[in-house]
Amino acid sequence: MERQLRGQANGARPPGGGGGGSCPPTASTRTYLVNVYFHVILDNAGNGAPTDAMITDQITVLNAAFPVRFTFFLADVDYSNNSSWYTATPGSAAEDQMKATLRRGSADDLNIYAANIGGGLLGWATFPQDYSGDPRNDGIVVLTASLPGGSAVPYNGGDTATHEVGHWMGLYHTFQGGCKGSGDLVCDTAPERSAAFGCPVGRDSCRGGELDPIHNFMDYTDDDCMDTFTAAQDARMDSQFFTYRFGK
Repeated sequence: MERQLRGQANGARPPGGGGGGSCPPTASTRTYLVNVYFHVILDNAGNGAPTDAMITDQITVLNAAFPVRFTFFLADVDYSNNSSWYTATPGSAAEDQMKATLRRGSADDLNIYAANIGGGLLGWATFPQDYSGDPRNDGIVVLTASLPGGSAVPYNGGDTATHEVGHWMGLYHTFQGGCKGSGDLVCDTAPERSAAFGCPVGRDSCRGGELDPIHNFMDYTDDDCMDTFTAAQDARMDSQFFTYRFGK
């Protein structure tokens, strides 16, 4: 099966390329409670619902993956029967209508939309700096089958949501821009020429002596290959969340 895109993110990207960038300040001691509003989209006949366990397991996966400063709390789950929303794609009228109808909370509340999204995508997200200009579009959209225990093997461990929430907190792809330039704007992810798929241990696509960060949640590898956010990514998420989301 052709590999589906994991981490499309709507909004501004950093200039240049390369995995490594400038080091942000060390992460603060701030902690955040993130309320999660989980929107399950079904077709008109009510098909496509995940189990309750898949939803609660997804929250568990997020809490295990992110630095301890972030705690995700499942505030509410709702269900909508809408075949147009069920196969929404990024930037479509269906996405706009879905989010305008369902989105809840403010800048520091996470809205997750789970559906049988189109375009061969696993998910997409918005960035923190986009919120003030388009608050109703804020959140992440994921393929329902990518939730823990879903059918999107090998992307059914819940880390599509982890990846998309990484974008939602201000992270870019580890392979942003290729081998040169400012890349993902953090200093401790090695430069990476392109997205990695599967789990290619030993890959060094930029031939600079540093192995590609294939275990990082912001690459495109299989769920069981991903297990890492770096210290500089933690610091960037802290800064971005505090600047653009916290209390907004």
